[in-house]
Amino acid sequence: MRFCVVRFEGAKAPVLARWTADGLIPLDAPPTLRGALESLGDAGLTELAAATDEAARPVESVERWLPPVPDPRTFRDFYAFEQHVKTCRRKRGQDMIPTWYDIPVFYFSNPCTMKGHLEPVSRPAATREMDFELEVGCVIGREVCNVSGTAAEEAIFGYLVLNDLSARDLQRQEMQCLLGPAKGKDFATAAGPCVVTPDELADVRVGAGRYDLEMVARKNGVEISRGNMSTLTFDFTSMIARASADVALFPGDVIGSGTVGTGCILELGPDVAGGWLEPGDTIELEIDRLGVLTTPVV
Repeated sequence: MRFCVVRFEGAKAPVLARWTADGLIPLDAPPTLRGALESLGDAGLTELAAATDEAARPVESVERWLPPVPDPRTFRDFYAFEQHVKTCRRKRGQDMIPTWYDIPVFYFSNPCTMKGHLEPVSRPAATREMDFELEVGCVIGREVCNVSGTAAEEAIFGYLVLNDLSARDLQRQEMQCLLGPAKGKDFATAAGPCVVTPDELADVRVGAGRYDLEMVARKNGVEISRGNMSTLTFDFTSMIARASADVALFPGDVIGSGTVGTGCILELGPDVAGGWLEPGDTIELEIDRLGVLTTPVV
């Protein structure tokens, strides 16, 4: 199943909807995926969506796309694609860190600045090196703690496209103090347009928490990046095992993969990517089966 949060033309409030081949079916549920999962549980939400027989509304009737989870309790972003890590370190004249291969590492990003599909994002006033990051994310569907293996994978309600927007000059400055990234990632993360449950991806599953999904980034309509989710060094099962060690994960929590290889301007180089992001630019991130996430910069 595919779930999204939208506001239809003429409506006063957003709704959680199931996205089908016929269009969007509004659900009698809280209007965020976190709220629906907390209220109904992952199985209950799936049962409700399957049983709802309200007429589908055309996708064209959507006035605004909201992030499927606008208010996660926590948003952990990992660093799980080796190609991205190695390339960025090499550009800084640094060797690979052996410890990186021992544990999947993450940082906490801002859960309060999630942006939806087509929602404009302002370039931070202090940066001249605004970047995108092409990532896949997952939404936790049930409360878990100290899980691994099958239990970790079963905690995933669904997957979505993430754009971890970054201010590279701010990030570079703060990380000289051996903390961060923090302010360089603080201003926005785009997510959506929908969350896709694992059963929709079963035929391209290549291992626990890993799928053969092409990932593409286009800047102003021109492709500048292409990768594949299957190249994850640490799959989502490993990420959830690490994240849940000695701490609870809750329904609606968001976990990001980190950038796929070639999936940002920092890695490509601004000369190759046509420069850093500027007001007037548009970034489209597309992942097979998960959809296209579009972010205009203003």
